[in-house]
Amino acid sequence: MRRDSIFYKLFQQSPSLLFELLTNPPNNAAEYRFDSVAVKEPKFEIDGVFLPPPNQNPGVVYFCEVQFQKDERLYERVFAESYLYFYRNRDRFSNLHIAIIYPSRNLEQTDIGPYLSQLNSPQVYRIYLDELGDIRSLPVWVALMVLTILEENRATEEARYLLARSHQETPRPENRAIIDLLTTIMVYKFEGKSQREVEEMLGITLKETRVYREIKEEGREEGEKSLILRQLNRRVGELSQEVLKHVESLSLEQLENLGEALLDFTSMADLDAWLSGLDGNS
Repeated sequence: MRRDSIFYKLFQQSPSLLFELLTNPPNNAAEYRFDSVAVKEPKFEIDGVFLPPPNQNPGVVYFCEVQFQKDERLYERVFAESYLYFYRNRDRFSNLHIAIIYPSRNLEQTDIGPYLSQLNSPQVYRIYLDELGDIRSLPVWVALMVLTILEENRATEEARYLLARSHQETPRPENRAIIDLLTTIMVYKFEGKSQREVEEMLGITLKETRVYREIKEEGREEGEKSLILRQLNRRVGELSQEVLKHVESLSLEQLENLGEALLDFTSMADLDAWLSGLDGNS
């Protein structure tokens, strides 16, 4: 299950979601912007950074790590990333806070001795999703996070409950976003099931949701790519790794254009000329 991308979408849609999990959220939580950043020398990728509003300068920056696998060097990395980014942007920020989200305590790093002072600091939050309480008593956005860790048999029941609840409690634009994210969670959680089976579980039509449209588009592009590669091999011979990589990087529209053009190809030179023309027009 692709939890990283799911949590990224959750935070993008509702940046204030993180602050619903913290004991001391900032007063202007609704004004924060979610981002992901890279820190060079050494190269670090920080999954979740919550930036204060521009009118608050310097402001407090929040870092978030979602950890669903055991990592015995997690705290080394998280603290190094966060403090290095804070150091390089010191003029922008007056303080920093760090939140680590686990599904449960048993996935926490075993040796925490070197970091007890940080972990016991009011600036560091360790959040365990399975200890947040009954999913039905949580705010809907927080409940979506908990939904990712439920067993399949219970997840179906709670997903249907959250769908019904979101219809009643949230305005239309936000409700649409909740439905899209909930169905994304369920589609990835039940990867072995067909579209119809997931629809029946949730009592909705996935064709109406963004996740279904995205999956359908991905499938269409992969199918188009596979067909065109087979046709090219027949018409111009086996493709080199460089040409193969170039073709695989084309957009769906470009693949469709290539599918029409290749009917006139008789040699590899024709394909090379077409790809060169494409680069020249980009």
